[in-house]
Amino acid sequence: TVNYNHWTIKKMSKRILFFGNERLATGVHTGASTLQALLASGYDVAAVIVAQSQGAPSRRERQLEVSAIAEQYGIPLLAPRSLLAVRDQLAGFKAEAAVLVAYGRIVPQAVLDLFPRGIINVHPSLLPLHRGPTPIESALLGGDQQTGVSLMLLSGKMDTGPLYAQQAVALNGNESKQALANQLAAIGTDMMLECLPKALDGSLEPVPQAETAVTYDRRIAKADGLLDWTKPAGRLEREVRAYAGWPRSRTTLGSTDVVITKSHVEAGKGKPGSLLLERGKLGVHAAKGVLIIDSLIPAGKKDMPAAAFLTGYDLS
Repeated sequence: TVNYNHWTIKKMSKRILFFGNERLATGVHTGASTLQALLASGYDVAAVIVAQSQGAPSRRERQLEVSAIAEQYGIPLLAPRSLLAVRDQLAGFKAEAAVLVAYGRIVPQAVLDLFPRGIINVHPSLLPLHRGPTPIESALLGGDQQTGVSLMLLSGKMDTGPLYAQQAVALNGNESKQALANQLAAIGTDMMLECLPKALDGSLEPVPQAETAVTYDRRIAKADGLLDWTKPAGRLEREVRAYAGWPRSRTTLGSTDVVITKSHVEAGKGKPGSLLLERGKLGVHAAKGVLIIDSLIPAGKKDMPAAAFLTGYDLS
């Protein structure tokens, strides 16, 4: 066996491919823990495949953690515009199965069919809730009381495949996107290491998802980061957390464009968009309540407490 941090795993010789960038949410980094653990546990990762729009890796994709790990281990890195265009190359690896973590695209059935044991996907929600590309952001935006991780056999439709395992995580309403993504990534890695050997030898069979309470999440756009003060302050506070990193919650205070990085809600009533300035406190009235700004990034500056912003900027 090999010890990898808190994992103790039997050496495996099964050949697999790895799809995805392991960044479970927009604007966050999770360290590619699943790929690292698979390699440390002795899996033969024959190639790493990341999604991109061009035929060669972009600067951003060369900076992905999975790309650096592939380079470190001498593993071929593929960044195809279309998986069908490299189907023959993928077939040539003769992999038993594949693992997918945040690939960001539908995998065509012709590629799924290459793997005798299929493609096993880590999805950061309790499926069938939050199918789609933004499950972590959507759980934060919705004020969900729990989320979790699902281990799924990939199918040709978005997040509809049968489930190997699920683990729930309680939410307290104060989670940052980065911290939640890190927590779910660690859980997903542990689940993969526990279930993958059984999926490969056929001793663990997936069960179909329930088709009740299905929800689908939409993609996030840059425009979503513009704060709309006609919304309730509670909703805006959740946006600050869900949109951290990207697209970031943006507004204008006085004549200064800012990104709000941390906030909380207090009771109060005033014209939506009007400022609340009292005893060193900086807030903005919303449709219901006041969004109190705890920290922010003025244009061209670094993150700072609201009190520091108040001493250096004119809000008249």
